[in-house]
Amino acid sequence: MEVIFLGTGTSQGVPMIACDCAVCTSTDPRNQRTRSCLHVVMDGLHVQVDAAPEFRLQCLREKITQMDFFILTHGHADHVVGMDDLRRFCDLRGGTALTVYTTEEGMARVLSIFPYAIAERPVSKGYAAFNLVSMPAVLEFPQGTIRSTLLPHGGINTLGLVFEEKSSGRKLAYYNDCKRIPREAVALATGADMVVLDGLRPELHPTHMNIDEACAAAAEIGGRATYLTHLTHRIEHVEWNAKLAAGGVQLAYDGLRLRL
Repeated sequence: MEVIFLGTGTSQGVPMIACDCAVCTSTDPRNQRTRSCLHVVMDGLHVQVDAAPEFRLQCLREKITQMDFFILTHGHADHVVGMDDLRRFCDLRGGTALTVYTTEEGMARVLSIFPYAIAERPVSKGYAAFNLVSMPAVLEFPQGTIRSTLLPHGGINTLGLVFEEKSSGRKLAYYNDCKRIPREAVALATGADMVVLDGLRPELHPTHMNIDEACAAAAEIGGRATYLTHLTHRIEHVEWNAKLAAGGVQLAYDGLRLRL
């Protein structure tokens, strides 16, 4: 299994507009964070999770050339507005609709933003077309299994995802944009080779886990490796990576590629 972090930042990105803090002015590329999304490859099956506003640029940077289907964890702008750039992957599929798995909230948001794209085929060559499907508890493919669970995120629930590759047995849990990890989600992620968690900032936040909450969740899940994503400009990569190392937690960064 290959995991590609296309983006690891929050809705404001890093550097932020009109900010001259040490992180926003840093020359370390690991402090340059586009909005969070992930690309997962299981035995050749390419799965895209979310589409950030910078999705086109992320795909060019990481040379993403294939997509079999798309999962939208929730309908917030930093995860959904890049979906128009999925049009190229519809072209590469011969002009057929791309299947989009999401929640009821996610479907409503896609319908409101991209009404022209809800069709079996693009309205014209070069346009996007989406086949909206409610994300089931389990998706099974010859290459592996994707399980889903709901995570609390303010007034909505987001999709937590657990990927398990059939050939290797490797397991990835991706729990982004959430305030806590419910008991069912902890159980689903148990035994994961890698866990990716929302770790917004040092201070408390009403709808996201902060660093301490994410570290506590990591300890409860007990994955072999844990990475934090959805990071604000309050987190300088080298400084916080050193602080977290003792607990077996690391910071993800844009362009990080890992093989499980």
